[in-house]
Amino acid sequence: MNNTANSFTHIDTETNYPTMVDVSNKQMTKRTAIAQSIIVLGEEVIKHLNGNDIQTKKGPVFQTAIIAGTMAAKKTADLIPLCHPLALESVKIDIGINSQQEVVVECIAVITSKTGVEMEALTGASIAALTIYDMCKAFSHDIVIKETKLMQKTGGKSDYSGR
Repeated sequence: MNNTANSFTHIDTETNYPTMVDVSNKQMTKRTAIAQSIIVLGEEVIKHLNGNDIQTKKGPVFQTAIIAGTMAAKKTADLIPLCHPLALESVKIDIGINSQQEVVVECIAVITSKTGVEMEALTGASIAALTIYDMCKAFSHDIVIKETKLMQKTGGKSDYSGR
């Protein structure tokens, strides 16, 4: 495979077919990725906030979203075809309310490996946000998952900070 700096990493430049990136020659390093999703629940839903969570007939929303996001991060390679299956060392999801009364989901994924964990962090944050939507839609469908983005990554060839 002949990838250059300006080509897509998941396309074999000789055959033009999709391929999993060959990480066999990369160094094992500690790699961390932080992703964030922001959900706008609206007043109809946010009024059900009691302490640090929203209680529904389905159970505690944020606690359930944390479990769902963690499970999703561990299953990323099953969901995204060219992702490497990874044995994550840590997945931590925090959920809180910001000053604009939006729900902020932060997912931190950590591994010592030859490949990064950005997709795992993004998947964890995304599925946690979708779980919040699912559990709150009985109160209102005026819920918007405003954004999901990579906030930071460390380890490997380069670091990134989008904060």
